[in-house]
Amino acid sequence: MAVYSMTGFASATPGTGAEGANASAGTAGAVSAAASGGQVTVELRSVNSRFLDLAFRMPDELRGLEPALREAIGAAFRRGKIEVRVATGRDAEGAWPQPQPDQLNRLSRMESGVTSWLPQARPLSVNEVLNWCRQGGSAERLDEPALAAARAAIAGLREARAREGARLVDILSERIARLRELATQAAPLVPAVVQRQQQRFLERWRDALATAGAGSSITAEALQERALNEAAAFAIRIDVAEELSRLSAHLDEISRLLAAGGELGKRLDFLIQELHREANTLGSKSTALELSNISVEMKVAIEQMREQVQNIE
Repeated sequence: MAVYSMTGFASATPGTGAEGANASAGTAGAVSAAASGGQVTVELRSVNSRFLDLAFRMPDELRGLEPALREAIGAAFRRGKIEVRVATGRDAEGAWPQPQPDQLNRLSRMESGVTSWLPQARPLSVNEVLNWCRQGGSAERLDEPALAAARAAIAGLREARAREGARLVDILSERIARLRELATQAAPLVPAVVQRQQQRFLERWRDALATAGAGSSITAEALQERALNEAAAFAIRIDVAEELSRLSAHLDEISRLLAAGGELGKRLDFLIQELHREANTLGSKSTALELSNISVEMKVAIEQMREQVQNIE
């Protein structure tokens, strides 16, 4: 199953297929369908969001299609802020409709009824009559082309989000490999740090014994045992094996989810938070510059992953 981004680009033009359009990829999906001398353009713009958030911009004559569009988009997408723009356009010859006799008769009767009750009402202008004829006669003819255009735009946007999702998977896979490399570098550093600290403890106790002189009751054996005990306690405090193990487990789970695909954005977001926690703990336990640098590099890589995960559906 594919991994889907919440952003994409798609475009479609009228064709001869079942939907009447062919779609291709992009951040906005647009498709035009010809109808009775005019066109309907459906445009979809998608960005990331925690939930599915739809915003419609469409002429009043097609406002009745909003429930059908909501259902179609909701069936195709689960998350993302999607702006739906529906517009009608006509060529120069078809910009204004040819008024039909039945339309004019009906309008004349309505105007007569209004003026009989409101004698001071002004007469209709030619522009108002033409606008009424256009709105009254085009909505029914454009419903089907608008739905066909919407279906093609949805298909194009879905393909685009899948392509963008594949790119996000590649980026995340690179960051996962980098984190594994850093964890591999960190693992052997702890024993080396413990050994250096143990040597410091021994030197410190030798200096203390030398300062105390021959009258001191501390033997060399007791000195060595005390230094080794402190080194062991120090090793327990800075041990990061558990953090590295959990970090590796989180990376394995992220890789598994990316391979499985589907709706995984929220689960990935949780795992990224866990990766941050392990990297922070690694940094707080660090007493060596090398481990501190590794912790910082891990945080940078994890933050880069977080930015990409925010775009995954």
